Amino acid sequence: MTQVRTRRRKRRKKNILRIVMFVSLLFLLGFGGAVSYFVYQLSNVTANTQLELERGEKSERREVAVDPAKDNISVLILGVDDRDGDLRGRTDAMLLATFNKDLGTINLLNIPRDSYVEIPGRINPDKINHAHSFGGLDLTIETVEHLFDIPVDYFVKLNFVAFVEIIDALGGVEVEVPFTFTEMDSQNNKEAITLYEGTQTLNGEEALAFTRMRKKDPRGDLGRGERQQEVIKGIISKGASLSSITSYGDVMQSVEDHMTTNLSFGNLIALHSYASGLNDIQSLSLAGSDARINGVYYYQLHDESVNELSDIFKTHLEITN
Repeated sequence: MTQVRTRRRKRRKKNILRIVMFVSLLFLLGFGGAVSYFVYQLSNVTANTQLELERGEKSERREVAVDPAKDNISVLILGVDDRDGDLRGRTDAMLLATFNKDLGTINLLNIPRDSYVEIPGRINPDKINHAHSFGGLDLTIETVEHLFDIPVDYFVKLNFVAFVEIIDALGGVEVEVPFTFTEMDSQNNKEAITLYEGTQTLNGEEALAFTRMRKKDPRGDLGRGERQQEVIKGIISKGASLSSITSYGDVMQSVEDHMTTNLSFGNLIALHSYASGLNDIQSLSLAGSDARINGVYYYQLHDESVNELSDIFKTHLEITN
């Protein structure tokens, strides 16, 4: 009799377990359907935007390839002044980010495009944004590595079209406009965009104007760099929010057409662990002064600032020389 009761209790437990599993499956299929579709889209888009560097899967400054799921990494973000999709123009924006896995923290630096630097393989120093025209992604990455004496593990390169469409699909980004000014739009129509001082939610075209304006900023490239960092932070924060999930289809279509990266689908999933630290991104700046060399304007970097940032990046990446 006792054995019969025991068998009945086991059958009830199995039935309850089946019911729980069935309800859970329905819940996942219903509530998680959008997430599943997003993951499916992301995997496809990531595969289509993949571009392997000539150097291979790792920096020459690494003994072995890194994995964002368990290692500290660096990512170079490049904005290219290009509208036809070939992504071959000069880099109009260049931001370097380092990610510390244990701390869950992110450092973000804007590198002024007119920075006067040594470009490997070139006889004379030049503007850092010329590296992309001279030797594409590999030379651009090698130049940044040489400047800060650190490995650049990954890159993300996108053009103005992707920038505008991504921000529009995310419903805009909120920024603090420091003063009222006018700027050209993505089609180079002069004074087409007017931004007013104060906290504003900008659409794609307005955000592009916000990040491009330089001549009207009394701080020049430094002010422009801070504005670029502010918009990048806004994009990252919006992109990590599930409330934006209905917009991901539009974002991914633009990304597929106007962006390249060597980050894989698995890499992107691993970066989600930094989501809790997105509101605490450490913004860095590169000190320098205006200079004219042979009649050409350059941003002359201060050696002490370059060395200080090199040390900050090495510490954040936990690199020992």
